[in-house]
Amino acid sequence: MAEVTELLGAIVTEALDRAKADGLLEGEVPEPTFERPRRKDHGDWATNVALVASAGGNPRSLAEAIVERLPASDIVRSVEVAGPGFLNFHLSPRWLHDIVTRAATEGSGFGRSNIGNGEKVNVEYVSANPTGPVNVVSGRQAAVGDAISSLLEATGHEVTREFYVNDAGRQIELFGESVGARYLQLHGQDAAIPEEGYQGEYLVDLVKELSDGLGDELLNAPADERNKKLGRIALDTMLAQMSATLERFGTTFDVWFSERTLHEAGEVEAALEALRATGRVYENDGAVWFRSSDLGDDKDRVLVRSDGTPTYLSADAAYVLDKFGRGFERLLYLWGPDHHGSIVRFLAAVESLGLERDRVEVSIVQVVSLMRGGEAVKSSKRAGSIVPLEQLIDDVGPDAARYIFLQRSMEAPLDFDLDLAREQAPENPVFYVQYAHARICSILRKAADEGVAAVDATSAPLERLEHGSEDDLMRALATYEDVIPEAAYKRAPQRVTNYIEELASTFSSFYRDCKVVTEDADLTAARLALCVATKNVIADALSLLGVSAPERM
Repeated sequence: MAEVTELLGAIVTEALDRAKADGLLEGEVPEPTFERPRRKDHGDWATNVALVASAGGNPRSLAEAIVERLPASDIVRSVEVAGPGFLNFHLSPRWLHDIVTRAATEGSGFGRSNIGNGEKVNVEYVSANPTGPVNVVSGRQAAVGDAISSLLEATGHEVTREFYVNDAGRQIELFGESVGARYLQLHGQDAAIPEEGYQGEYLVDLVKELSDGLGDELLNAPADERNKKLGRIALDTMLAQMSATLERFGTTFDVWFSERTLHEAGEVEAALEALRATGRVYENDGAVWFRSSDLGDDKDRVLVRSDGTPTYLSADAAYVLDKFGRGFERLLYLWGPDHHGSIVRFLAAVESLGLERDRVEVSIVQVVSLMRGGEAVKSSKRAGSIVPLEQLIDDVGPDAARYIFLQRSMEAPLDFDLDLAREQAPENPVFYVQYAHARICSILRKAADEGVAAVDATSAPLERLEHGSEDDLMRALATYEDVIPEAAYKRAPQRVTNYIEELASTFSSFYRDCKVVTEDADLTAARLALCVATKNVIADALSLLGVSAPERM
């Protein structure tokens, strides 16, 4: 069965064509669009096509004319004209039965669509400096980036997940100097960590690991040589640790892109030349500036410092050119809250480079505050000024961490209640949803133990589903096909968590009101099909969030 809105659109268009032939409509016939009414008694779908088509005439009269000319359809029970000319469609049970059949059938693609039409999208997220452990804010970026990528794939986009490794510039030099100082300290020599260097004691463990392989061979090397070599080795080690932590969290990337390669390949200089060609680059006080104030920034920005080193903006300009050069049609950047001020200047550079601004999206993933017993969890001395993601995974597990990270809009700061995340109780949202899935699996096992044959949803007598709680559950399943594209389009994974929590609650009401395995074989088959459909949707939604769907709890 085709998407229900496509079927409704076809019959409304036919009615509009008939109204035009009868002289009731002038101009082009508009394509009808549909939305779900907020109130159940207003129907299953509504369209404002009469208001759009009336062109200043009487939309209610046109709506009534459309209703009179609607062709017969076995999915429409009734249509009513509401307000100034809205058409409210009440659908027949056949529509809901088709939802159950498709949701219960493996491989049906229920919830999936091809609205992306194969658009090649690069989603870049986490991209934490490889100079310390992955922190919980980066963990939230990982959960959000993964979920958005999965949602885009579910709606027909071709997605590449990318991590941008900031392995060039002054921060990397400071990292090497900090590692060099810890190396000397380990071997009994006095050495001070640079004032702006890395103070976390995790470097002590890192340098011990490096020294197991290097010994004291670099003690007498020139300081620059020692720091550069130790810095490179330490950087590779940190990246491996970051990758392992993120993989433990369920996050993997298609591409780990090195900023250093942009400099080595001359791409940064090429980007600078492209910006110079726009006439928006000038020199002042020995530095090279970008006139970003012409394009909405509050002031101009430095591209190359007076000492000759390029700024992050120069590398970002080269990076965006590189991405489009690799054939991507849309770029999504998820940045941390400390990068909020960089968005306007970056998009100004995008526009100056002749690229389409609306194909480059930058979103901020806000901070995370871990709470225990109502108090904020402090960072550890060993990790420095951060709370490591590893600590959170050890504490509550990846499922709870990912789910709670996704419960709120990424633009909103998040208070993460560690006590709640560990509770095995309905108040814990991830436990509540996973338990609903496990409960359905238990029902299916019980049915099998009692000799009830496996359900074939295509032949189950779904017309037996007449109870109000059954109807509510079928309608809840139907909205899944709206939730996924909407969550993808709005980059809003929290819409999926909200949905499955409501679905789990609706299933709980169904389970309370409707005994599944009964002496009535037909009713049992129909209710089991509804259970399978619900189980599949919960599991699918959780998979898009990167969260497991356990069969036993």
